[in-house]
Amino acid sequence: MQVEIWSDFACPFCYIGKRRFEQALANFAHRDQVEVVYRSFELDRHAPKSVPHDVYDMLSSRYGMSRQEAIAMNEKMRQQAAAEGLDFQFDSLVLTNTFDAHRLRLFAEKQGKGAAISELLFRAYFTESTNISDHSVLADIAAAVGIDREEALSVLASNQFSESVRTEEENGSRMGIRGVPYYVINSKHAISGAQASGVYLNAMQQLWDAEQPKQVAASASDEACLDGTCVVPNKP
Repeated sequence: MQVEIWSDFACPFCYIGKRRFEQALANFAHRDQVEVVYRSFELDRHAPKSVPHDVYDMLSSRYGMSRQEAIAMNEKMRQQAAAEGLDFQFDSLVLTNTFDAHRLRLFAEKQGKGAAISELLFRAYFTESTNISDHSVLADIAAAVGIDREEALSVLASNQFSESVRTEEENGSRMGIRGVPYYVINSKHAISGAQASGVYLNAMQQLWDAEQPKQVAASASDEACLDGTCVVPNKP
């Protein structure tokens, strides 16, 4: 089973959803046979790397709410995160562009570190209040998961993985994704938003159960049964 997760490191619900999905996966009997693949989706492709205002002013400007309303909204978000064991620090959060963070995640995946670095990128943004567009910060995060720091800096200084990020985003857009997190299980079942862990667990279980008869039938069709013994024939 494969679960693809479109998300952005600047998306609070993506981090909350990540924790809830991880809880669901931990309770899934066949978790060892599940491949989790992260996909890129920037909430704002045109976000600058340096932003002169804080998250409350950004929300006020974008959604036409007062600063106090933005603070109250984020406090509710902080409480949701805390319920999942996450520590969101909105007061000191550093707004920035996430494109290079997505490039770094793709580089890390080549070394089997994609999941580990995704976790650290979310933590860096929401808990540690670091600028995740800063190449030095990103290189430190890479080093923390065992990636050579200088190699990470070299990748970030180049255009490597830029096309891959855009391809993932375009694929998501073609699928109709307009917001994240967005989960696609076995290219068949989609779940939008940070749902309760039971929603993810039920979806995985239902798809797993639905696939089993097909898998059994496929295996049977490939077998030759003679004299009471079933043998898988040689493939051309």
